[in-house]
Amino acid sequence: MVRIVRTLLAFIAMSLLLSSPANAWWNNDWKYRKAVTVDTSATGVNIAGPVGRSVVLVRLTSGNFSFDQALKNGADIRLVDSDDKTPLKFHIENYDQQTGIASLWVEVAALNGGEKKKLWLYFGNDKAAAGDDVKGTFDPDYLLVYHFAGAAGEPVSDATANANNSANPLLSVNDGSVVGRGARFAGVGQLLVNDGPALAMPAGSQFSFSTWMKPADIAGDTAVFSRGGFVIGAVNGVPYVMVGGSRIDGKSTLKAGAWNHVAVVADGATVKLYLDGVETAAASMAFPGMAGAITIGGADGRPFNGELDEVRLSKVARLPAMFLAAAQGEGPGAKLVAVDETAEQQGAGGGVLYFIFSKLEPVDAVIIALCMILLAMAITLMVAKIRYLNAAKKGNEQFFKRFNAMHEELVPLADVDSITTAEVAYIKKASPLARLYEMGIEELDVRRKNAALRPLSGEAVEAMRAAVDAVYVEENQKLDSMMVILTIAISGGPFIGLLGTVVGVMTVFGGVAMAGDVNVNAIAPGIAAALLATIAGLACAIPALFGYNYLNGRISALADQMRVFIDRLITRLAEMQADAAYARQAAE
Repeated sequence: MVRIVRTLLAFIAMSLLLSSPANAWWNNDWKYRKAVTVDTSATGVNIAGPVGRSVVLVRLTSGNFSFDQALKNGADIRLVDSDDKTPLKFHIENYDQQTGIASLWVEVAALNGGEKKKLWLYFGNDKAAAGDDVKGTFDPDYLLVYHFAGAAGEPVSDATANANNSANPLLSVNDGSVVGRGARFAGVGQLLVNDGPALAMPAGSQFSFSTWMKPADIAGDTAVFSRGGFVIGAVNGVPYVMVGGSRIDGKSTLKAGAWNHVAVVADGATVKLYLDGVETAAASMAFPGMAGAITIGGADGRPFNGELDEVRLSKVARLPAMFLAAAQGEGPGAKLVAVDETAEQQGAGGGVLYFIFSKLEPVDAVIIALCMILLAMAITLMVAKIRYLNAAKKGNEQFFKRFNAMHEELVPLADVDSITTAEVAYIKKASPLARLYEMGIEELDVRRKNAALRPLSGEAVEAMRAAVDAVYVEENQKLDSMMVILTIAISGGPFIGLLGTVVGVMTVFGGVAMAGDVNVNAIAPGIAAALLATIAGLACAIPALFGYNYLNGRISALADQMRVFIDRLITRLAEMQADAAYARQAAE
């Protein structure tokens, strides 16, 4: 048995060793890390060709990130390149530990289609200062980036180093936008961005614009971007680009009440319009240049009623693959970025088992602890009972040696020839049969004092049997004492574990509903952790079941042995008394 347990422990240790991280650790001050995969292959967004220097969205939820192991504001989060040496520029748009939702923007220096690029997300450093770089995440070719992460009634902050903030406040926001908080427009209150050197766009230059838009309705002529004679909007749901007096209409239609990714690119020779990452219109023309103030979320005579998020303006022609990556990596059902389910712990391996345990809800942890306490009590009881039964077996064997040697003349153990005081004490302590025997001898002595050497009456024999039976009952009570713990573990352990699993699964689905992020990364870890409660219940019940059946068999065997011995003892004592009486009568 001991050898089997040692083999099992060795197997578990080897499994944990094999699941430990193979890569070096970026910085030993950080306790945990997770792999983040940017997938542009067929299993992800299936992009062909280079994407270039990009900024990708990493969504963290309670299903793929342990918020309780990081600082409350996420200040200890760091992103490291696939070499596990080079820190990446990033910034946090929103981070809410209570709801378990966070959005991070991470710069990837060179992203190509058809690859799976692994990044590392580090966290778990209580002394870390904020490491995000808001102004450095987007490359210098971005002129303006609006996340709309601020509150209503405040100007919108530019996430680039150009500080092209809006000149007027945003009137309304929506906290449940496509990425965190977004801007809400009701046909009035468009944003104004004053002209300046950082927004210079001369004729013949390159230009890129992209945004997420959610029109409340698609009727009429609406604009989401306007500068001089350059307008980007939609007419009755058909997206368009207006350049001077010319208008380029798309071939696809916007979806009302849903998020649409719209992008426009001018590369010096053509102007192209993209909807959800797919080219929907193109026209050969040079970029005419733009000057003056910029309006976002409407224009004169073209009011916009709906929501906007992630407005980006660049002075270069971004690659089409970048818009496809954004459309499929930022919107609903995003497939570009996946946060690994496994959290690795610095210096302690980690792996799947560690990750699952890290996802335990408090109620599951309490139930697992309860099952483990019950298991510990059951094991303690089984060990104590086995030791008692083993001692009783050895004591009975030693008693039978002396009992059989006495043959027909039964005497108190202390009067047995050549027996030592230590042996008498050991037999009386260890052997239940010896305690039955001593009670029988004492009862016979009482009868001899009262009835001299007359044969015992039937009533006297039954009285002796009742006295010995009383000891038999006491011995059985010792054997059965606390066995109820095993029955509780057998019958109650699985139900307690099942309760924990049900509560855990309910909590997982409730959290997913609150986060609005329905994917396997959000659901699977919590369910796996909830199943630990059922495993704990079964781990409590199964050993208790085997132990109970084993102990019950041995206890029943010992009880049968005592019952047979009582019959044998009482019969022999009655015979001794009768033989003594007959011998006395013969002598007289």
